[in-house]
Amino acid sequence: MAQKKPDITLRDHVYDGIQEYDQKLPNWWLFTLYSAIIFSVGYWFFYFQSNVGMTDGERINAAMNRIERIKLSNSIDVTDNDLFWKMEANPEFVAAGEATFMANCAACHKSDLSGDIGENLVDNQWKHGHLPENIYATIYDGVPEKGMPTWGGLLGQKKITEVVAFILSKHGDREKMESEAVVKTD
Repeated sequence: MAQKKPDITLRDHVYDGIQEYDQKLPNWWLFTLYSAIIFSVGYWFFYFQSNVGMTDGERINAAMNRIERIKLSNSIDVTDNDLFWKMEANPEFVAAGEATFMANCAACHKSDLSGDIGENLVDNQWKHGHLPENIYATIYDGVPEKGMPTWGGLLGQKKITEVVAFILSKHGDREKMESEAVVKTD
């Protein structure tokens, strides 16, 4: 039997020869408990009710897209049409291409790519080829006789591939674009 101190009281019940103290919990322990409860309510509200924060799945997808973007950026082969379509499927790659397009190309091709001074890029009628490598070559080399400057030296390979991915993203799927493509001649 435990020795009883004057300020420590024991409960009456005994289980397996063990008696339970009947004391107030220490303040540090109560503070930790209430803090954990408040944190869990805040966490639950922020991540599962408010839709403000990213869910675990969204964070994983964002990280995977970032990794894929880096891999694609480091393995650019401008003659590989499959690679351009992989880039088109990556939202970060397309967003980077959209930013470059809006800063450099939208003045002639309009922000919705419907064309103004420059060609319409969403009607699936192509003068210089409909394959991604053709689009890349057109942007890289330009079409000086039609007034389109050469962007290769100014933007570089990576930014031009991002722009091609952005243009491809406006055409839906690959099979549809390739089957409905028309080569214009004027």
